[in-house]
Amino acid sequence: MAITLESQKRPEGSKPKALRRSGLIPANLYGHNGTESISLVVNAKTLERLLKQATPNKTEIELSIPEIEWTGKTVIRELQIHPAKGTPYHLSFFVTKDKV
Repeated sequence: MAITLESQKRPEGSKPKALRRSGLIPANLYGHNGTESISLVVNAKTLERLLKQATPNKTEIELSIPEIEWTGKTVIRELQIHPAKGTPYHLSFFVTKDKV
């Protein structure tokens, strides 16, 4: 079963705390374009549903970023959880290369 997730580019100069208050979780995508990374935001409620089904570094997630017209297969490389609240704080996606 493929899991799909849509995210947006993180607005320039936006503060992570303010994003979290408005229901968005900061994220990064690595490996989509060589060594370049891209800053993203993911809807917190969508992410919580996703984490019930996905295992970091194992579950493949189809990530789409409409603004830059990019879609690809990724895994959650790193997931940071808030120590007191137990809620997602930040996550990193890494593009998986299809094995030939």
